[in-house]
Amino acid sequence: MSSALDDEVVSINAIYGESTLRKLTENPVVCVLELPGTSGISLRLEFLNSYPDAPPTVLGTESVGETVARGEGHHVVDICRLVMSSVYQPGEPCLYGFMEEIGEKLQSLQQGASEAQSTRQAGQGDGQATDDHHAESVPDLEQSNDMLDQEPSWVLSDVVTEKKSVFVARAARVSSPLEAKTYLQHLLSTDKKAAKATHNITAWRIQGANDTVYQDCDDDGETAAGSRLLHLMQLMDIWNVMVIVTRWYGGVQLGPDRFRIINSVARDAFTKGGFIAAPSGSQKGQPHRKKEKK
Repeated sequence: MSSALDDEVVSINAIYGESTLRKLTENPVVCVLELPGTSGISLRLEFLNSYPDAPPTVLGTESVGETVARGEGHHVVDICRLVMSSVYQPGEPCLYGFMEEIGEKLQSLQQGASEAQSTRQAGQGDGQATDDHHAESVPDLEQSNDMLDQEPSWVLSDVVTEKKSVFVARAARVSSPLEAKTYLQHLLSTDKKAAKATHNITAWRIQGANDTVYQDCDDDGETAAGSRLLHLMQLMDIWNVMVIVTRWYGGVQLGPDRFRIINSVARDAFTKGGFIAAPSGSQKGQPHRKKEKK
């Protein structure tokens, strides 16, 4: 890390608490930042060696707490990217300013959500509560159907059942982050089984115009699963594709095996859809080539 980033890690952790900002990888440097007051939402931030002459990149969520409403992780990431672009000034460390600004934004967001929840409860009176938190989000999700020119062309993996937990992956071509988000919303608003699943873990990688790169992921409550999916896509050199791994929890904890299964069904969907850039056995990240004897 640069000396400027080293200093920011020390100061941020001193102000907001130990391990608020911690290094995850090097070359490039990726840090995990725990956001204030978000019930467990953390971000992955990437720093080039030239930081602070180059801005940090908000890659996506690292983890999302179990109490966070479905879809809120994506929304928070969008807000964080806007805040980062507004506070960053070339050559100046920006993380403290980012934490101050995002803290206010998220506090306002949570206050608005609490007021909306109070309004809904007042309207329900003494009636029975909704089945789960997904039901609250469906009306907004249905609006996304109008944004689609055509139905998502999902490629489904084989269904895997392990100790009563059920896993399936869906993958599709996408050309923009908006399209990826719309596909996710369309699935949750049109597939009741998927909408009521325990987790819908997502990841996507997109190459835009002028060599612009977009990649993001969401754990949807399955801590660290989204970042593992995104890492799988990076290793397989998969671009302009999104994947959603749906899990219905069966009541028996799987431990680390759940990550193996999540990546396995995702890989199956990538293979079935023909999304893999290089054949099995070739170097990762290299363009498609004929197999050569070694």
